[in-house]
Amino acid sequence: MYHQVKKFGFIAVVTCIASLFILSCNNSSTEKTNVQDTSLVKVPVYDSAFNVEAESFADLQVLRYQVPGFSDLPLQQKQLAYYLYQAALCGRDIIYDQKSKYGIMLRKTLEAVYSTYKGNKSTNDWKKLEEYCGRVWFSNGNYHHYSNEKFIPACNFGYFREAVLNSDTSLIPKDPAETIDAFLIRIKPVIYDLNFEPKLVNLKPNIDNVAASAVNFYEAVTQKEVEDFYSRFDTKGNAPSWGLNSKLMKENGQIMEKVWKVGGMYSAAITKIVGWLEKAATVAENEQQKKVLNLLVQYYKTGDLKTYDDFNIAWVLDTASRIDVVNGFTEVYLDPIGKKGSFESVVSMKDEVATMRIKAIANQAQWFEDNSPLMPEHKKKNVKGITAKAITVIAESGDAAPNTPIGINLPNSEWIRKDVGSKSVSLSNIIYSYNVAASKGGLLDEFGLNDSVKNRIKQYGALASDLHVDMHECIGHASGQLNPGVETTDKTLKNYASCLEEARADLVGLYYIMDQKLIDIGVMPSLEVGKAEYDSYIMNGLMTQLTRLKPGEQLEEAHMRNRQLNAMWAYEKGKADNVIEFVKKDGKTYTRINDYNKLRTLFGQLLREIQRIKSEGDYNAGKNLVETYGVKVNAALHNEILKRYATLNTKPYRGFIQPKLVPVMDGDKITDVKIEYPQSFYQQMIEYGKDYSYLPIKN
Repeated sequence: MYHQVKKFGFIAVVTCIASLFILSCNNSSTEKTNVQDTSLVKVPVYDSAFNVEAESFADLQVLRYQVPGFSDLPLQQKQLAYYLYQAALCGRDIIYDQKSKYGIMLRKTLEAVYSTYKGNKSTNDWKKLEEYCGRVWFSNGNYHHYSNEKFIPACNFGYFREAVLNSDTSLIPKDPAETIDAFLIRIKPVIYDLNFEPKLVNLKPNIDNVAASAVNFYEAVTQKEVEDFYSRFDTKGNAPSWGLNSKLMKENGQIMEKVWKVGGMYSAAITKIVGWLEKAATVAENEQQKKVLNLLVQYYKTGDLKTYDDFNIAWVLDTASRIDVVNGFTEVYLDPIGKKGSFESVVSMKDEVATMRIKAIANQAQWFEDNSPLMPEHKKKNVKGITAKAITVIAESGDAAPNTPIGINLPNSEWIRKDVGSKSVSLSNIIYSYNVAASKGGLLDEFGLNDSVKNRIKQYGALASDLHVDMHECIGHASGQLNPGVETTDKTLKNYASCLEEARADLVGLYYIMDQKLIDIGVMPSLEVGKAEYDSYIMNGLMTQLTRLKPGEQLEEAHMRNRQLNAMWAYEKGKADNVIEFVKKDGKTYTRINDYNKLRTLFGQLLREIQRIKSEGDYNAGKNLVETYGVKVNAALHNEILKRYATLNTKPYRGFIQPKLVPVMDGDKITDVKIEYPQSFYQQMIEYGKDYSYLPIKN
């Protein structure tokens, strides 16, 4: 489970030692002994001259991130990082095919045109086509990475055809016997027809969500057929996540799984991944990490989901390694019914200082569980093994790039989380780059109600966001338990499972960020931090996240639904006491919180209800919550927000160019690994297409 950026500009740049001050200097009482002294730990040093901003197009801003401390790693850890980096990029094809069965064909076509077009590249039509290329590469396909809506080029098909014909047509991914004209006829609806597979993930109620979604997890099967197929698998107890690593399709009238493994679907790419993972195992930092990597290799070779669980358990138990990796079919957000995992990889190294903050929180996990507003029967009596850390990202791939989360909590298996534990991770350098870019956006000045709110967010917003992410990932996702005999949420809550889980984890963070406990353990200086988070969360959930939608659109993405659900429910339920209100000032709409303590109480009540829904598998109640509070958009307010946002000349979405790891060789031996920071997103996409393209057009 991951946590995405939520504030889009409310976070002011705070020096990287803002939270470190709290960690190192706020130890005056015996209640704060969970927080370690930072004096012996090397603080990550960011180059203040480093330009995080690279390119902007459409509604996107492409950033860069630094990897402080990489050059100081010993050679063994650099080698390990390099091999894991290669394994990450080798899976890049997979996410394109998972998002659409036409995804690789489309990408290769655009790569061919962009790199070999012989015509005039100064025309408006070329710039429009260039923008379309960037959008496809940013989204890993031609569906918006956040809204799930299909997008098309601003240039017409006639120009696109001309561009193809004026490029190296030998690179166009047509069938061997197919003419270019026939290929263009075939690809035209894929690119230009908004009625042809119009939506990547369709979560509307009372429809066949599988049939209505373009995502390539299912083919020629209905939602009922999928549910019936997996109903024969036992999901009680310590059952694997059935269906996580396969495509379900019908052949000759029979429903079958095409498993993603060596020798199965995606074999060519997975074989490359395995090769690099095997190299990584030879330079593992310790025996536990070696065991983790070998189990991951075994899983990729066999496709056995029980082996995948063994891998996750071993990965959770590896707490000593500096270098770490997420690699596999992990998150299920792209599946309309929450079963299939998207390929992603995150290669990282531990941020020792920031880890102290999140560890201080993790050490209190049982206290947070015991003191939560959940019903007693839904609380874990013995919270197991939450390993919390902050990481410096080295490279990302698949569904984690170019748009990336800021927090991760894995594994997603409920029984492993309950019986063994989980890892909660905050992505320090990603957050830092987002904060630097966000400080220049002007969103807070436009949508903040008054100087009191603005100054509080400027002073505490960065720390507030960090703490909320920490609580969301470390405590939120790890909290609560299912009632005995209740099946997993993909079966019980279905298409609402992801939204409700993210809402639940957010609410845990919101409830406790106004708690004295965070002050007592030394991670927060005052409750003003909590108020800053409430200010920005309500502002975002009720207003500013709507900048990401076009007029007339409703909320579809799970994280956006979750934030509006939490904020709108609290607004509606708090009306009698005027807890939250919309106010007009100089003809503009703002949000105002009148009672922070009552708002906390409301968040606690909603948390209790959503946990009950999850624990009992109450589909109807979950559906009602999401559809009532998390989907609908006030058209008049939305139009006002869009008009105000348009004056800021900023972009609502951000993602990243990836650093490049370059080995220094002495013969066939790696003597060092250097890190480079490419400037051009477009160039990197072309290079990736040349260097990491292993899958055929049809899989």
